[in-house]
Parts: sequence; structure tokens; C-alpha cells
Amino acid sequence: MTQTNQTQVAEFLLLGISDDPNTQELLFILFLGVYLVTVLGNLLLMSLVQVDSRLHTPMYFFLCNLSLADLCFSTNIVPQALVHLLSRRKAISFTRCAAQLFLFLIFGCTQCVLLAAMAYDRYVAICNPLHYPGIMTWRVCIQLATGSWASAILVSVVDTTFTLRLPYRGSNSIAHFFCEAPALLILASTDTHTSEMAIFLMGVVILLIPVSLILVSYGYIIVTVLKMKSAAGRLKAFSTCSSHLMVVILFYGSAIITYMTPKSSKEQEKLVSVFYAVVTPVLNPLIYSLRNKDVKGALRKVVMNNFLGRLNLTH
Repeated sequence: MTQTNQTQVAEFLLLGISDDPNTQELLFILFLGVYLVTVLGNLLLMSLVQVDSRLHTPMYFFLCNLSLADLCFSTNIVPQALVHLLSRRKAISFTRCAAQLFLFLIFGCTQCVLLAAMAYDRYVAICNPLHYPGIMTWRVCIQLATGSWASAILVSVVDTTFTLRLPYRGSNSIAHFFCEAPALLILASTDTHTSEMAIFLMGVVILLIPVSLILVSYGYIIVTVLKMKSAAGRLKAFSTCSSHLMVVILFYGSAIITYMTPKSSKEQEKLVSVFYAVVTPVLNPLIYSLRNKDVKGALRKVVMNNFLGRLNLTH
């Protein structure tokens, strides 16, 4: 779409990951498969936590919130990417682009804070087990979850405002497959230093502070575990933290590369974005379910109850 220097763009063109038709078809199949597993995996995990009373604990309460954020995070990006992979004109209106950016930041930032809350939960469970019930009350859990969503909304408002307040009167072609702040700022028709600094500061708040709290929590956890005399106790403690630590490394690593490091090539940025926007949401339920005996036990219980229920109906 041709724009004059005096007119604010009404829509953006998302150039996507590749312009090769064969590559686009392959990406469509991969993205569709990953998205379906993401939806089914996160819905299944949330359902199991709801129906099995053994999973009514703070850890699984936070995990439900994380699954909800993952599900919304992926749904905000992948369906549109799938449509654009099959269409010739990959246009998105300015309003829809703004909404996608705003929601993307909310769900992504929520995950950042929730992962820190989950690390604190593990710290209390391992380092102060006798005081755990008194510290991690349901009131505290609800406050931590609410704070995660509220802080994410605040950061999203700031980042979206500083990104979209700029004039966009030149090129409207975004070298990306969804509307993300760094990709949009490149197209701004004025100096973006103030906006970049605001987004960087928000990154410190929502990325570096939570990851610092996570590192401190795991520092205390490691010291406590190493002091345990029982090898079985050490193994159990590490196993309860390993799934969470894997998710932390995968999510924070890719997010920090995008928002807290010097600008890299467009192709590298898109590759990193694919990882945390498409791949990470499907890994979370898989990691927590495949490495968690309680979740696998709950799934077996649900399957067995359904099987016995159908068996009774046939008789």
C-alpha cells in the first residue's frame, strides 16, 4: 500500500518468515500442529487441576494461570499467522495490530511474573516446609496471581503507548509475522530513542527483576538441598524444581535476547520470536505433564473413570 509522508498508515503488511510458497506450506503444517497441541495440552492441564482434588495446591494453581496465559498468548498470534501463510496479501489494520501488540504483552509479561511466583512457591516448600501452609495460603496465592496479571497490564499499557504514539507515515511493511514492538519501531517516522528507553526500562521491571528473584530463590533451594542427608530427599527436591527451571530457561532466554540485548539481524529476531511465541506455549504443558507424577496420575484417574463409566452404561 502506497503512503504519503503526510498520512498515517491505516494498515501494515506482515512480511512473514519466508516468501517461498513451499516453505510457507511447510510452516503452515508445523504451526497448525503445534497450535493444536498447545490448545489441547493447556486445556487438558487446566481441566485435570480442576477435577482432581490432589492437585488443588498452590503450585498447580499457579500452573493453571500459566497455562491460561500460554493459551491466550498463542491464540493471539498463531491463528493470524496461519491465515497469512496461505494468503497473498498479508495485511493487518492499524487497530488490529495495536490490539495484538497489547494482548501479546499482557500474556507474555504475565508469564514472566508467574514464573517468579512459582519459584517463590518452590523456595518456601523446600526451604521452609514446616511453615509452608501458613505462608502459601490461598489468599497469598490469589494476591500473587492477581499481581502478575495487573503488573503485566501496566507494562503492556506503557509499552504499547510508547510504541503507537509515534507517527508511522513511511513504509508499512513489517519484517515479522506478528506485531511486536521492536519490529514496529523500525518503521516509525521519527526518532525512537525515548520509546526504546521506555520499553527497555519496562523490560528491566518485567524481565530482569523476576529472573533475579528466581535466581535468588534457586540459590537458596540449591544450598538447602545440598544440606539434605537423604539422597532420596535431594532427588525429590530437585525433581519438583526441574520442570519449572526448564520453562524459565526456555522462556526468559528467548525474551531477554529480544528485548534486553543489542539489535540483531531481522532473521535472528524472527527465529527467536517463533521460539517463544509458538514453541514455548506447547512445551510448558508437555514438560509439566511428562515430568510430573501427580499430573500423570490425575490423567490416568480421569481416563479410568471415563472408561468404567462407559462400561457401566453398556451393561
